[in-house]
Amino acid sequence: MKKLLVYLKDCKKEVVLAPLFKLLEACFELFVPLVIAGIIDKGIPDGDMGYIGKMGLCLLALAIIGLAFAITAQFFAAKAAVTFSTRLRQALFEHIQGLNFTNIDKAGTSTLITRMTADVNQCQNGVNMVLRLFLRSPIIVFGAMIMAFTIDVKSALIFVVAIPMLAIIVFGIMVITMPLYKKVQSGLDAVLGTTRENLTGIRVIRAFHQEQKEEERFCEQNALLAAAQMHVGKISACMNPLTYVIVNGAIIALIYTGAIQVNVGNLTQGDVVAIINYMSQILVELVKLANLIVLVSKAMASADRVAAIFDITNEEIVPEKERVATGEVPFLEFDHVSVTYAGAGDETLHDMHFTVNRGDTIGIIGGTGSGKSSLVNLLPGFYPATSGTIRLEGKDIKAIPEDELRERMGIVPQKAVLFKGSIRSNLQWGKQDATDEEMWRAIDLAQAREVVEGKGGLDGEIAQNGKNLSGGQRQRLTIARALVRQPEILILDDSASALDYATDAKLRAALRSLEGETTVFIVSQRASTIMHADKIIVLDDGEVAGLGTHEELLASCEVYQEIYYSQYEKGGAANA
Repeated sequence: MKKLLVYLKDCKKEVVLAPLFKLLEACFELFVPLVIAGIIDKGIPDGDMGYIGKMGLCLLALAIIGLAFAITAQFFAAKAAVTFSTRLRQALFEHIQGLNFTNIDKAGTSTLITRMTADVNQCQNGVNMVLRLFLRSPIIVFGAMIMAFTIDVKSALIFVVAIPMLAIIVFGIMVITMPLYKKVQSGLDAVLGTTRENLTGIRVIRAFHQEQKEEERFCEQNALLAAAQMHVGKISACMNPLTYVIVNGAIIALIYTGAIQVNVGNLTQGDVVAIINYMSQILVELVKLANLIVLVSKAMASADRVAAIFDITNEEIVPEKERVATGEVPFLEFDHVSVTYAGAGDETLHDMHFTVNRGDTIGIIGGTGSGKSSLVNLLPGFYPATSGTIRLEGKDIKAIPEDELRERMGIVPQKAVLFKGSIRSNLQWGKQDATDEEMWRAIDLAQAREVVEGKGGLDGEIAQNGKNLSGGQRQRLTIARALVRQPEILILDDSASALDYATDAKLRAALRSLEGETTVFIVSQRASTIMHADKIIVLDDGEVAGLGTHEELLASCEVYQEIYYSQYEKGGAANA
C-alpha cells in the first residue's frame, strides 16, 4: 500500500482536513455525556426547566456542529479518494500500455482487467474510510477512557482492561483475514477469465453445443470463489459478536461498580450514566472500527495486487555496439535471430538469417505453428529476440526508440480489430492528421471503397470490434488503416484470409503499385498471395526451410512444393 500512497501527493489539503474535521466532530461528541449528566444531576432533581432547556439547546448545538463537521470531513475524504483512484488507474493503465507482449502474456488479460477495476475500487474505498474513521475511532475510544477517568478513576479502570482486549480481537482478525482476501481476489480473476472467454467465444460454444459443459465449469469456479468468500466472511463476522460480548460485559461491570459508588456517595447518578454512555460510545466506535478493519484488509490485499503490476517491468534491452559498416548496408537484416517465449521450453524461431532490400515484397509461408507471426512480430519489437540481432539500415532495432520504430511501420495483425466510432476515427489511428484524400487513397488501395460507401462514407459508424461488418470488410479496413500512414515497412500478417480470390488478387496488384519504395511483408497460407514476391521465406517448425523466388523454391524446396501442390494441381499454375 505504501507504494501507492504517492498518488495522494496532490491531495495534501484533503488528507489533512478530512481527519481534522472528523477529530473535531469526535471532540464535540465526547461532551454529550457530560451535558446529559448535568441534566440528570441538576435539572431533573431541582425541577429547573430553564436549566434543562438550556442544556437541551446545548445538545442540539453539539449535534448541528458535529453534523456540519462530519459532512465537511466526508466531502474532503471522498474528494481525496476519488482523486487517488483516478491517478492510480491512469498510472496503472499507462504502465500496462508500456509493457511488452511477453509481460502482458505472463500477467494475463483477465488479471489486468480485475486489478484496474475491482482492485482499484477497493483501494479507493479503503482510502475514503481510513480518512473518515481511522483517526475518529481511536480518538473516541481513548477520549472516552480519559473522560471516564475525569469522572471516576475506579470505574475507569474497567476501560483499561476492556480496550486492550478489544484491540487484540480487532487486529488479530485483521492479520488472519488479509491473506485470505488476496485469495478471494485471485478467485475473482479466475471467474472473470472464464466469463471473458465464454462471452468472446459464445458462438463457438453454441456451435459445438457445449453450453452445459461451460456452465458447469463456470459454476465450479464460482463455487470456489463463494467458498473462499464465505470462509473469510465467517472469520470477519466473529469481530462484532466478540466486541459486543466484551463491551457489554464491561457495561455490566460499570453498572455494578457505579451502583456501589453511588451508594457510598462517591458518584452521582448522572456520573454513572455518563460513564455508561462513554462505554456505549466505545462500543459503537469499535463496531465501526471492526467494519473499517475488514474494509482496510480488503483494500490492502487489493493494493498489494495493484503494486505487483507496477513491479512488472520490461527487461532491459541492451543493443549491440555500433559496428563499422563495410560495403553496402542492407535495408533490413536478420542476423542469426532466435526467439524463445517466456515459459516455453523450445525455441519458437531458430537461427533466422536473411537480408531484405528497400522496396522488396517478402512472402512468408509455412504450416500452422511454423513461426510466421512470431517472425513479423519481431520487426516492431512486440517481442524481443532471444539471441541474434535485427538491424534496420544497419542499426540494431533495440537502439531505435519504440515510437520512432513503429512510426515507420504499418501493421495489419492476424485478427482484424476495429474500434467503436466512425470509419474516419479508425483510419486516423494510422495517421492522426490524415486528410480525406489520403484516407480515400488508402481505402482504394485496400479495395474497401465499396465497404465505406455502403456505410455512408468516412463518417459511417463502426460498432465495437467492428461487429456490424463482415470478416472480409474488417480486414480491408484494417489494411486501409495501415496504408494511411504510408509506411516504410508494411506488415500483413495473414490479413487477407477472409477475402475472396478476386479481391485478394486486386489487393496484391494494388500493393505492387505502392509509391515510396515500401517494403512489404506478407504472411499467408495461400501460395497465390505470395508467389509474386521478390523473396519468399518458407518456415518449417521455426526454421528457414527455403529462401528464394517462387520458381526457385518450386524447383528446390520440398516444403514449398508440398504447400503449393496441395493448393494447385501438379502441372497447373496459380492465377495472379
